Amino acid sequence: MGKMNEFSGAEASLAIDDAALGAYLAGRLEGLDGPLRSRQFAGGQSNPTYLIEAGERRWVLRKKPPGQLLPKAHMVDREHRIFSALADTDVPVPRTYLLCEDPSIIGTEFFVMEYVQGRIFWDPTLPECSVDERRSLYDEMNRVLSALHQVDYAARGLSGYGRPGNYFGRQIARWSRQYEAARTGDLPSMDALMKWLPENIPDDDQSCIVHGDFRLDNMIFHPEEPRVLAVLDWELSTLGHPLADLAYNCMPYHLPSREAPALSTVAGTAAGEESGIPTEEQYVARYCERVGRSSIPAWRFYLVFSIFRYASIVQGVYARGLQGNASSAGDARGMRERAVQAADTAWSLVS
Repeated sequence: MGKMNEFSGAEASLAIDDAALGAYLAGRLEGLDGPLRSRQFAGGQSNPTYLIEAGERRWVLRKKPPGQLLPKAHMVDREHRIFSALADTDVPVPRTYLLCEDPSIIGTEFFVMEYVQGRIFWDPTLPECSVDERRSLYDEMNRVLSALHQVDYAARGLSGYGRPGNYFGRQIARWSRQYEAARTGDLPSMDALMKWLPENIPDDDQSCIVHGDFRLDNMIFHPEEPRVLAVLDWELSTLGHPLADLAYNCMPYHLPSREAPALSTVAGTAAGEESGIPTEEQYVARYCERVGRSSIPAWRFYLVFSIFRYASIVQGVYARGLQGNASSAGDARGMRERAVQAADTAWSLVS
């Protein structure tokens, strides 16, 4: 789980004391028998994630990174809560086993969850898949997002998971603060966005569970079927506006990743060939069908907000990398360019 394809050698600051962890889990984690071994999964910039093995049994541990963190960031207790609340819904999540809020055990809070074996697609263009597979995988991702937004959060005990209403006002203020706290130099497009966004919030106030980081590589798919087995990385989840999630999910159409060009260049029919990947318009229309929405008049705002928010997150990763406490510090130090690219892209959608 949690980018389970590769492992990395944990840096000294991220290494787990296996003996201390094993002593704590003994008698608390069913099926644990004998000494355990931890290995950190490679990739990711949020909460360090580890495979825990004891004999033939496997689990996944997710913890906060060490060091001084930005306010309300890396809240693994919230991830544990949302996993537990969404069990047995149409939103596939891993089973959770325990939450440890005592930082003295391995240095930070952590929780233990099910190990889910499956496929993680890092490249949103899905070069390894057929046209039909791409179509099915994107439709399945769309289905899961629409299912999430239709979960009755009150019935799932999540009425206090966030503050319903005024989501964009609060989020714009929050991510502006986070950006200022992580600022390392001038970025004119971010300054312009922080002024434009509060003045252009649409009059469409809704509340549902939002994932906050909903994208293809945060899902584990069945080894052979176009079916999501688990949605990962819920640390940014809250009660919020569904169109923020949808717009964030559509960011790859506008921003290239390290693995692939912007999705808009390959979606639909590209170079005379059908790709199987829906265009942004097709993807949004399918979501609207599923949730019973006729249209999205202010789509540009939701995109601009989501890309701005992403730029703030990436800037935070970069700043932590400079301090040496990001989960992949080497990668983090190279992320300034990505923050600039995101901010400039968001502002280009405005101007």
